Amino acid sequence: MPRLSPALAALCAIPVAAVAAPAPATSQVGAVEALRLQMVAKRVTIMRDKWGIPHIYGKTDADAVFGMIYAQSEDDFHRVETNFINAMGRMAEVEGEKALPQDLRMKLFIDPEVLKAQYKASPAWLKKLMVAWADGLNYYLHTHPQVKPQLLTYFEPWMALSFSEGSIGGDIEEVKLEPLQAFYAKRPQPSLAHAGSDLDKEPAGSNGFAIAPALSKTGHALLMINPHTSFYFRPEIHVVSSEGLNAYGAVTWGQFFVYQGFNDRLGWMHTSGGGDVIDEFLETIVEKDGKFFYKYGDELREVKTREIKLPYKTPTGMAEKTVTAYFTHHGPVVRQEGDKWVSVALMNEPLKALTQSFIRTKARNYAAFYKAMELRTNSSNNTVYADADGNIAYFHGNFVPVRDTRFDYTKPVDGSNPATDWKGIHAVKDTIQLFNPKNGWIQNTNNWPFSAAGAYSPRPQDYPAYMSMNPENARGIHAVRVLQNKKDFTLESLIASAYDNQLTAFEPLLPLLVRAYDEAPASDLAKASLTEQISLLRDWDMRYTLNSIPTSLAIYWMQDLVKVYGPEAKTKGVLVLDYLATSVTPQQRLEALVRASQKLDNDFGTWKTPWGEINRFQRLTGDIVQPFDDSKPSIPVAFASGNWGSLAAFGMTSKPHTKRIYGERGNSFVAAVEFGPHIRAKSILAGGESGDPASPHFTDQAEMYARGEFKDVLFYKEDIEKNLERKYHPGE
Repeated sequence: MPRLSPALAALCAIPVAAVAAPAPATSQVGAVEALRLQMVAKRVTIMRDKWGIPHIYGKTDADAVFGMIYAQSEDDFHRVETNFINAMGRMAEVEGEKALPQDLRMKLFIDPEVLKAQYKASPAWLKKLMVAWADGLNYYLHTHPQVKPQLLTYFEPWMALSFSEGSIGGDIEEVKLEPLQAFYAKRPQPSLAHAGSDLDKEPAGSNGFAIAPALSKTGHALLMINPHTSFYFRPEIHVVSSEGLNAYGAVTWGQFFVYQGFNDRLGWMHTSGGGDVIDEFLETIVEKDGKFFYKYGDELREVKTREIKLPYKTPTGMAEKTVTAYFTHHGPVVRQEGDKWVSVALMNEPLKALTQSFIRTKARNYAAFYKAMELRTNSSNNTVYADADGNIAYFHGNFVPVRDTRFDYTKPVDGSNPATDWKGIHAVKDTIQLFNPKNGWIQNTNNWPFSAAGAYSPRPQDYPAYMSMNPENARGIHAVRVLQNKKDFTLESLIASAYDNQLTAFEPLLPLLVRAYDEAPASDLAKASLTEQISLLRDWDMRYTLNSIPTSLAIYWMQDLVKVYGPEAKTKGVLVLDYLATSVTPQQRLEALVRASQKLDNDFGTWKTPWGEINRFQRLTGDIVQPFDDSKPSIPVAFASGNWGSLAAFGMTSKPHTKRIYGERGNSFVAAVEFGPHIRAKSILAGGESGDPASPHFTDQAEMYARGEFKDVLFYKEDIEKNLERKYHPGE
């Protein structure tokens, strides 16, 4: 185990030093700087439409970035700030000691001194954007003295590099906190086996559909942008400059690029997944003369160290702990397995990632978009693409390390064997992708790419296994069904396809339940109590509706099966839906329905409760972690968890403290786009644009969202003017 000097404290030990509390939350902008920022603000115009969506116009890209981040701050500065507190590994300064493991994980990869050096080495155009980003945030705080930041009272340009890729959970967050904490606190190693299964939570993924002109009624390509994120993780925004920027879509709070969206020529939709982008290496450690070395081939290499300071808030002020972090050439050491240390390798290229994230929003055609992809730093995502030239395309991942296929990288590999090292990054042309497949459509639902274009999909035998890590899923099966053998797609019919209400996960399982009932003897006690339930389920079309009782019954039945048998499926390395179809007995299926009926009886007074009485949308506060209350107003929602094959996903992720199900993750920002000479698009947000409960745009889209009803996107200035709520310069 690592040795810490007496002067260094391990995590969760007593504080070793008191440090000064953060400066008071007041503007740090001086008089001269304030005048400069006022001049910038005059070059920026923000037009808020009737939904509160900000349309930002600037002379330069930098001006537009200034206005873009200012507008985000107006809508929810708390989320903007929190994202960067987290990205820089400073959550414990706000939340206290409990956040120290989280901060340590971030600081193993994010070093402010490295980011400052990268900022200085940035090309002039990107440096201008980072300066504008910091300026916009600082000007917002300067002009809103009533806003009290949690921690960050002044933003510096280099900070933009700490959060340069817009995924909901970046690669760094794949490092498990418990074993990390155990290693650096010199505690016994916790078991890596966790109870549960692959269906424990609402999947954090997305759907992306692209339709070629041949299948479009207007002869124009169509794109369906359907992220499944935690609600309110991304607002809707439109940013325009005289330098060619004209991007509309979802921006992750605090970032200055549209993450999932479109411009007037093309659109891009990211879905989580792709290939294997994170690997663990077992390091053989040797201690000599008080130093640590690791074996690598025939040599011993010294383990590099870095002192990481971890300030944290206490009831009496600020304190600080210091940890000696360990690194091999593979990456930081994050845990121990037996007598081996485990280091982790992942993509950590903030400057390239920020560059790629921005320049793709300005791409004018497929060639330019492809050139952006060649930076290969969109590590955790697939990309579904469509453009005004009529092209549709798909990239399965983007950052894919080259590996020796003799080794199984789904498990930690022997770091002492040089053959296990990454051997560069695959060229984009060598990764799994599609360009204008003959079937005329593309889909991805965080599933494998081998059904992305029906019969014209990539073939698994043509690629190394590590290029595709996810299996097929229920949403993927559903997506193929709603897209294949169709033509004359319109925006409206594409949206209808994306909201098709079939629950495909039940198709192999529900007949087994009915068969179990039919084949059970008359004397079976479970059978005797399930006559009405089976009658309803036998006739159910496996489609959700607000008034459907069998939808409620089936979902509660499935939830019970997953809870009871999911851990066993995980232990055996089997996907839980497959396990439920093959390894659960007929009697166990019936008993699960009995329990599901009892839970519905207990929670709602009767198992004959329509789905819309159970499944609800509620937004009570602007808190990042939403509270829910059965006694407070809520809106019925028909669509269901993506785990059950619902393309329009809506699921609860926190531990329930209510009887009803309240959505927290799933359809969030959703848009459909037609790429004709004149862009036509529709969109919807969960709740609304603002995070302020006092704002009229806090829940003004909630009713429409719950119905799956979209608003028209106001992309052109003349349309925005007709639906204008407010037009102003930042600071006014």
